[in-house]
Amino acid sequence: MIPETAARGLMIAAPRSGAGKTTVTLGLLSALRRRGVKVRAAKSGPDYIDPAFHAAATGMPGLNLDSWAMPPDLLGALAAEAAAGAEILILEGAMGLFDGVPSAPGRTGAGADVAARLGLPVLLVLDVSGQSQTAAAVARGFLTHDPRVRIAGIVLNRLGSARHERLIREAIAPLGVPVLGAIPRDGALALPERHLGLVQAGEHADLTDRLAKLADMAEHHLDLDGIVAAAGAITPSHAHAQHLPPPGQRIALARDAAFSFVYAHLLAAWRRAGAEIVPFSPLADEPPDQTCDACWLPGGYPELHAGRLAAADRFKAGMVRFAQARPVHGECGGYMVLGTTLIDAQGDAHSMLGLLGLETSFARRRMTLGYRAARLLAASPLGPPGARVRGHEFHYATILARGGDDPLADLSDARGEALGAEGSRRGHATGTFFHAIAPD
Repeated sequence: MIPETAARGLMIAAPRSGAGKTTVTLGLLSALRRRGVKVRAAKSGPDYIDPAFHAAATGMPGLNLDSWAMPPDLLGALAAEAAAGAEILILEGAMGLFDGVPSAPGRTGAGADVAARLGLPVLLVLDVSGQSQTAAAVARGFLTHDPRVRIAGIVLNRLGSARHERLIREAIAPLGVPVLGAIPRDGALALPERHLGLVQAGEHADLTDRLAKLADMAEHHLDLDGIVAAAGAITPSHAHAQHLPPPGQRIALARDAAFSFVYAHLLAAWRRAGAEIVPFSPLADEPPDQTCDACWLPGGYPELHAGRLAAADRFKAGMVRFAQARPVHGECGGYMVLGTTLIDAQGDAHSMLGLLGLETSFARRRMTLGYRAARLLAASPLGPPGARVRGHEFHYATILARGGDDPLADLSDARGEALGAEGSRRGHATGTFFHAIAPD
């Protein structure tokens, strides 16, 4: 067990995406939980899917920490709150450790910003396939690149042989940073992926077995005691943090395999503000609770379930009735379902709610990705007119028509470049492709 001290944490990062961060993170989380350690996990950046795997591995809610979208005080408060309920906080990075967007110092969205803000040491995962001593040069660069960030240990991933491991260890030894894991190549450890990342945690019938195998891997190939010892005290935050206010006192929340992308910190903040979250499942043909005073349709994968949604008559009638007098907001996938038509990847058109005039298509795929800063043009569940909100957009849908609806917000990208008026509003229904994260 970990001694009872101040909240402690560690970031798991890598030079690039695909190096094995998630495999190492899930293995470490599962192995520590198996040992009886109360461990909490978070994801650096706006990714929705990894936190669901973290929650499955730890038994505690997942969390996102984003240095671009969240003000520094909010970032620190969320981390401190998460760590206070656990013995150790493990933060998984996104992309490469220093990869972010051009922005103010400390607000680039890079994992390095979060590590520096929270004082977290970094466990660096190196994919060493196709190299040996060169791994030491990569490690040297990370050790010296940013004085705010301390590399506390290295995990060698995808080793080909004992000799391969020995050569790399010998090359790294003069750098003075410990090697805290050495994982052989094993394709069976990889998790299936689809266009927005990993297949969702809830879609794996064998997830418990997968996590057990990852825990076995971690126990055999990671220095668990050394990794725990490398964790550092988290820099506390005592400032008052601003959250997006709840859109109502009783919020009907669509929640199933088609509508699963909702940020845990938002729901937690709404509950702390006194709001009640009332979930319902459109895929089970459930309508929103008519006693609620707001309805929220999160993002997800409605395109994979468009036929079932189109045939969900009780859901559709209940949503139309709800929107006659109360606000309804949809983000990304939820926005598309509020529209008139969703065309799936096979080219089949499905009739949606018709509360907005939006027509979208996955048969004509176009990736849209990036941070968004929004200034609201009208009142909505996101806030009053003129309110500024930061968020993130990632989808492959193409807009075919907007149906003459008024836009919801003026958007700009992470660099501050104007993107124009986006989103839709009609009556009590509003929607955007970007997911709101925090007030600007």
